[in-house]
Amino acid sequence: MNRRLIATFGVAALLASTAACGGSAGPGSAGSGPSTTDPKTLTGSVTIWLMNEAQANWPELVQQVNDEFAAKYPKVDLKLSYQTWADKIAKLDAALAGGSAPDVVELGNTETMKYILNGSLAPVDKAGFENSDSWIQGLVNTCKYQDKLYCVPYYAGARVGLYNAAAFQEATGSAEFPKNEDELRAALDKVAAKHKGDKSYSALYLPGPYWYAAMSYVTAYGGSIARFDSAGKWHGTLHDAKSQQGIQHFVDLVKTYNKGDLAVNELNQATVLGRSKTAMLYGNGWETSVATAPVGGDPKLKDVLKVAGMPGPNGKPLPSFIGGSDLAVTAKSQSQEAAKDWIRMFTSAKSQQVLVDKDTLPNNLTQLSPLKSKPATAAAANAVPDAWFTPIAPGWGAIEKQNVLVNLLNEILKGKSVDQATQEADAKIDELINNPS
Repeated sequence: MNRRLIATFGVAALLASTAACGGSAGPGSAGSGPSTTDPKTLTGSVTIWLMNEAQANWPELVQQVNDEFAAKYPKVDLKLSYQTWADKIAKLDAALAGGSAPDVVELGNTETMKYILNGSLAPVDKAGFENSDSWIQGLVNTCKYQDKLYCVPYYAGARVGLYNAAAFQEATGSAEFPKNEDELRAALDKVAAKHKGDKSYSALYLPGPYWYAAMSYVTAYGGSIARFDSAGKWHGTLHDAKSQQGIQHFVDLVKTYNKGDLAVNELNQATVLGRSKTAMLYGNGWETSVATAPVGGDPKLKDVLKVAGMPGPNGKPLPSFIGGSDLAVTAKSQSQEAAKDWIRMFTSAKSQQVLVDKDTLPNNLTQLSPLKSKPATAAAANAVPDAWFTPIAPGWGAIEKQNVLVNLLNEILKGKSVDQATQEADAKIDELINNPS
């Protein structure tokens, strides 16, 4: 059988591309168990779901790995489908239920626990992967449950300060980003004064429901969303004094500097930066490209939008949420060994270097190191080792789905006290967090 690489888009094409995964693996197929068969004689298929960032940002890496896979498994039919974040989970759930799931799937690191707990992912052995001894621990934690590994870190992400250097220069006399929060607030006050005639201008655009940012301040004060107790149960800890301090700090920043609708989330915050309606925001480094895009942004801002480490309370950097993606093999895959081999190729040191060369944070500290001193990546790269993550708990998915943290912040911004709102949020967390979602 000749190898075919099929890039599919849309429901009909997607179903066609995944149908082969439901079949049984016969003798000499790329089956689920270790095989001593010559890879060149193996048959069968491997279906891969990658997110569309790979298609947009490193298509040459995908092609390089697919070519490498084809050379090793010339008779295995490789099928590639690019997904979008908006509907990937719904498609995956339907495919898993219908017996047509992909062999390899990219999962955002907040998505993994649901599929680990419901038995949808196959365990993997880290020993077979390059640089696994220096994988970023925050990513490993998103793949691990009860000492077993169920996915492989792919790339990392961390939030940083994104700022308009020209706006800072005009208001403060310096285009340099402030080194600590006291200096930052002083600079933002000057920016706000400069634009006091524009009621739609936010010196710092910090959306009210932006819980990733709010929980970074909670972490900065030594608080947490939830903790695992000695009785073997998770319980909410937002009502703890340190957590309340962090939430209050975040809310104060929102109320002081955000002049927009405080109920609007962060999903389109880059467009606010692109319209020059803010001097800065807290987000992902790639959002500068959205802000400078010809459509929806302003290409003229390309040379003035910069990134920097976000100062936090007490003279320390603000801890960042560890973002990123993982790659997993589905438990019912009939081609598990070949699927794992594709992941090995896609996350090898050679492959990760392609990401590094594109200023994307790799899955390991070894290759991350040079990015810590590179101007374009230093802020995010230095934030990764100390980054925080959501609780690795059975019911975390339900907490996100029911917008517990979003509702908490919205209620406070409407006037409810931090004390009452966090007490109510903890009660909801306790109700959900120990039950598989």
